[in-house]
Amino acid sequence: MPPAEPPAPGGSSRRLTRALLWMLPVVAALAVGVALLALAGAPPLEALGVIFDGAFGDAADTANTLMAWAPLVLAAAGLCITFAAGLWNIGIDGQITFGAITAAAAARMVPGPSVVVIPAVILAGIVGGALWGLAAGLLRTHGGVNEIFGGLGLDFVARGLAIYLIIGPWQREGVASTSGTELFRREAWLPTVGTTNLSLLAILFAVAALVLTSVLLRGSRFGLELKAIGRGPASAALLGVDTRRRLLGAFLVCGGMAGVAGAVQAIGFHHKLVPAVSGGYGFLALLVVLLVDFRRAWIAPVALFFAAIFSGSTQLQLQLDIDSSLGGVLQGVLVLLVLLTRGLQQRRGRREVGAPAVESA
Repeated sequence: MPPAEPPAPGGSSRRLTRALLWMLPVVAALAVGVALLALAGAPPLEALGVIFDGAFGDAADTANTLMAWAPLVLAAAGLCITFAAGLWNIGIDGQITFGAITAAAAARMVPGPSVVVIPAVILAGIVGGALWGLAAGLLRTHGGVNEIFGGLGLDFVARGLAIYLIIGPWQREGVASTSGTELFRREAWLPTVGTTNLSLLAILFAVAALVLTSVLLRGSRFGLELKAIGRGPASAALLGVDTRRRLLGAFLVCGGMAGVAGAVQAIGFHHKLVPAVSGGYGFLALLVVLLVDFRRAWIAPVALFFAAIFSGSTQLQLQLDIDSSLGGVLQGVLVLLVLLTRGLQQRRGRREVGAPAVESA
């Protein structure tokens, strides 16, 4: 019986190196967070405990975290579609906002019971977000405007439109305030679990978005062509791919998912239209997708981590007199360190590929 082949030299060490490089940014981010907390005069371990308790301390806290997780996952799943095509859909926050606006319009106008109103509101959110995404796509494909600049411009337009509606046509009776519109009637609210604000429908929408994204990118011609465009638009066009049509399709799908996130925010969390209805989830979703390196399987857990920091950090101000924006700083530092580590890995890989082979004696 022939002896078993020995393992490839250096195989274990390479795996260990990759694991250490993967853990390095996480450990570094925690170290930076501890240093920031210490500089702020707060006990680091106590502050981290406050964030955790604020996110999962009781049923109400857990519900708030999950209700932050749902729109974050919806936006991140949509971004996977546009990123696959090589598009930086920075305008996704505006797509969430415009989806919330159209959802609010449906919540105000559609009569009937919840089984009629809620589907109409969600559909309106999908249409609104998709149209706002299409606007960014048309600027990109037909106007020659980079999607980053076009998307940012549309973000401001959507937010301005929301403020105009709140203090104008949809203002509360006798009040012109930017605090929001009148509460929607109860038939337009997402049903919740017990006395919490957790809506299982919101969670279902987020899971459905992840499944749809995986199906589109792994099991459809649409997804294959998007990936081809992302790797080389000119080559994809030579292969017969209608690049303009596919790019617009990517913006439509992403915008539709963002619109659902906006509808969830409007009728599942605020129960009215507010100026900052997006909650910044579009920009936070960009960080999530960058952190997971476009691996869809990691979106759900990483989004939960971000949602926990987002939700739990509000308790820092209440219990330790520390500004809750520190949670956002921790999130940003983590993403920057991960991107820096990946850049170093890619640079190291290029050096190894370019290094001349050494012949054994």
